[in-house]
Amino acid sequence: MDLLYRPRRLRTSDSLRKMVRETRVSKESLIYPLFAVDGEGIVEEIPSMEGQYRYSVDQLSVIMDQLVNSGVEKVLLFGIPAHKDVCGSQAYDENGIVQRTVRFIREHYPSVYVVTDVCMCEYTSHGHCGILDGEYVDNDKTLEYLNRIAVSHAKAGAHMVAPSDMMDGRIGSMRKALDAAGFADIPIMAYSAKYASAFYGPFRDAAGSAPAFGDRKSYQMDYHNRKEALKEVELDVAEGADIVMVKPALSYLDIIREVADRHDLPVAAYSVSGEYAMIKAASRAGFIEEEKVVCESAVSIYRAGADILITYYAMELARFMDEGKIG
Repeated sequence: MDLLYRPRRLRTSDSLRKMVRETRVSKESLIYPLFAVDGEGIVEEIPSMEGQYRYSVDQLSVIMDQLVNSGVEKVLLFGIPAHKDVCGSQAYDENGIVQRTVRFIREHYPSVYVVTDVCMCEYTSHGHCGILDGEYVDNDKTLEYLNRIAVSHAKAGAHMVAPSDMMDGRIGSMRKALDAAGFADIPIMAYSAKYASAFYGPFRDAAGSAPAFGDRKSYQMDYHNRKEALKEVELDVAEGADIVMVKPALSYLDIIREVADRHDLPVAAYSVSGEYAMIKAASRAGFIEEEKVVCESAVSIYRAGADILITYYAMELARFMDEGKIG
């Protein structure tokens, strides 16, 4: 048969396939979500997230050593306080769990880049991401508290802050607050297109952040909407976001692609707790090969346009890169 173009020519060997790959991944683009909890001597497995743990500050070296040895040197830090109240005061306390954790990592693991989640749901007694007016989250009043949290994280030594609350205007407000406090060089990674997703279930177990009543659909996005996500990203970019994020990842690859096509900023994607738990459960049942599914799903996120991947499989992916199973 007289064929001028034979695409299979470029698939004839492993070496050739790797040479012509369109999507490349690297350890430098991986961020590991880390849960720090008040208390001492705590290394506590999260029941709904096999292989993931909460750590007290005095036990952080257990996970930090593993991360550094694997080549994963970026963390997204979440805190679980001992005390919660209506205004989430532990979130912006200079001796809060996140602030102490940041100082520990900066002192003992100087090569690690620390990103802090800025939100209130883990710290409020009602479990919502802001200050309540009755049973409704007051958007503008919440901004004042988010600013306090971000500035307190920066003072503790955070390299970057990542607001996940989905309040309107919080990026512009936070940028001004950080600048005014002398932190003009601290970047903001905005949870820009954050959907009200059922895939967050295990995380709420991990962080103890389930709302005491109602849900978060008045501030997180309706998963039916595409144009709204693009508008949210545009607003965050206009307000000064340095990195924009899509969350969750696998069910929103179309959004990642459109955001990457429309904007020149780095795009992060968060492969969330439900995605992780499903792979673990299916693997444990013998329905899938965990290693292969982890690699394929990660590459799909990068292929969609993500520059940064936040994932509970960060260390495994780093190992697979070393072994040449993904790259």
